[in-house]
Amino acid sequence: HRPPRLKLFSCWTFCMRFATRSLLFLLAQQSSSRFWANSLHQASFAAALSPNASSFLSRQRHRQQQPPQQQQQTNSQRAYSQSTILNSERNNNMSDEVAKAQAAKDDGEPTVFDKILSKEWDSTQVWDDDKCYAFKDIAPQAPFHAVLIPKNRDGLTQLYKAREDQKDILGHLMYVASQIGKEHCPDGFRIVVNDGKEGAQSVYHLHLHVLGGRQLNWPPG
Repeated sequence: HRPPRLKLFSCWTFCMRFATRSLLFLLAQQSSSRFWANSLHQASFAAALSPNASSFLSRQRHRQQQPPQQQQQTNSQRAYSQSTILNSERNNNMSDEVAKAQAAKDDGEPTVFDKILSKEWDSTQVWDDDKCYAFKDIAPQAPFHAVLIPKNRDGLTQLYKAREDQKDILGHLMYVASQIGKEHCPDGFRIVVNDGKEGAQSVYHLHLHVLGGRQLNWPPG
């Protein structure tokens, strides 16, 4: 026969083992229930999505399982692809402008800018004073893109045709362009003047482009 203390110790040990195993069993059951609930929720969510979205989730899981170096390469490829698309769109717009410039003529006739100045055509005003007017370009090449024109063309169809007595208006245009850029593009901007056919000038009324809001490339093209 075992002593009473040994019997008590054995009984206590048995109870502790039983309680520990029961607790572990309950924890395992709870963890398993959560796992299956999450799996069913994800499956229901994926089934409710379109095939493209479901495929997107699969790609996201696959991307999370990729090594960091491979993920970095994939991100770089995606960024390059997006940049290529944007550059392609800009090149297409530029090709359109070049085609317009090839067809445009400096014949002294009224231009689209005259219609804007006369309010015949609507525009989004950026600057207005007694000498010049600036408005947002309808085909912007940057997040901010304004066109600045003198109100009185006075033969100033191209920059190279500027007369000595027009120095004041030329200086005023540059000053206003700087103020527009300072207000709308505090991190930097570019002022562009297209002159003549090879300069891609499509409207023969001297005008300055003020572009900014993103990192501009160099050379411009």
